[in-house]
Amino acid sequence: MAIGNNSFDHNLGNWPDIGGVLFSYNLQNKSVVLADRGLGILATLKRVLPELNSADEALKVAFTKTVSGRFPETRGNGLKFVRTIIIDNPFTLYFQTGDAYLYLKQDESDVIIQPAKTPIRGCFAIIRL
Repeated sequence: MAIGNNSFDHNLGNWPDIGGVLFSYNLQNKSVVLADRGLGILATLKRVLPELNSADEALKVAFTKTVSGRFPETRGNGLKFVRTIIIDNPFTLYFQTGDAYLYLKQDESDVIIQPAKTPIRGCFAIIRL
């Protein structure tokens, strides 16, 4: 699972306060929740794209472009892969980092970033069937 892996891949040794990831699921509601208090996508991608200035810019890049905050490793497809899975299947994804979030669902390929009401440290995702 690319989203859960990202919590460790991009934060290992750099957790600002609480290390690890919260993983929860509810079979009755057909949902999975993942959350971490890591660096977040903006801080991670700023390592290789210092021109990024906001969480919404970073979120758009993370879900649409092949770039990795783990340079020089040739990675950066994880969240693009997640996006493809969501679009091609009857899932929804709410994903927030910092003060921005996106909502993806089946058959909708547009990545529309919205301002979040409450900023967070790290990342928060809800996947539903």
